[in-house]
Amino acid sequence: MLKLRIVSPENVAYDGEAESVKVPGILGNFEILNNHAPIISALQKGVVEYRNAEGSHQLDINGGFVEVQKNTVSLCVEVI
Repeated sequence: MLKLRIVSPENVAYDGEAESVKVPGILGNFEILNNHAPIISALQKGVVEYRNAEGSHQLDINGGFVEVQKNTVSLCVEVI
């Protein structure tokens, strides 16, 4: 299970567990699963999708950054 935190300048959009996270990287979309290698990447305008115990969720973003380290995924994004 991943620990996911999505923050924007306005608020914390999500802070909890997730099974998977899909993000719009500047070189294309990619998915983050449990035990993903450490990474820092810029994000472009698109949709962040994450799945947790309640189901699938989507968040439209205008860009930002993602960091993955030790099953912790941190997104700093501008929400549309």
